Amino acid sequence: MRVQQVKQQKYGFSRTVDGAFEEATERTREALKKEGFGVLSEIRLDEKLKEKLGVDFRRYVILGACNPPLAYKALQEEINIGLLLPCNVIVYQSDDKNKSVVAAIDAQAMLSVVGENHALNEVANDANERLRKAIEQI
Repeated sequence: MRVQQVKQQKYGFSRTVDGAFEEATERTREALKKEGFGVLSEIRLDEKLKEKLGVDFRRYVILGACNPPLAYKALQEEINIGLLLPCNVIVYQSDDKNKSVVAAIDAQAMLSVVGENHALNEVANDANERLRKAIEQI
């Protein structure tokens, strides 16, 4: 088993992990919980695409993850920041059905649309650190 490092992308970071989709999704939930995130929403994109468009798509879930203390800090700084919450984390089936991809939004990139705000930058950095740790644990 080769451990893949977390890859930084323009607006998020990801990692391919050993394990089928359901296992990877459960491990992702557990890792998020350890880092103080709860899952507020879950969208099974593959099921919605089948239902709405009649198309088959790889297994794919969007988890809306929220760390309440961080969300509260951000909301105190910028009341409309809720437009950018929660932090999305995705899990999808890799081309190899025994592997899955887990990815999280880069909170710093997401909050960059707000403009220069030191307090929000600190919240985003904290969120990124926790999300990255969660993905590294999976």
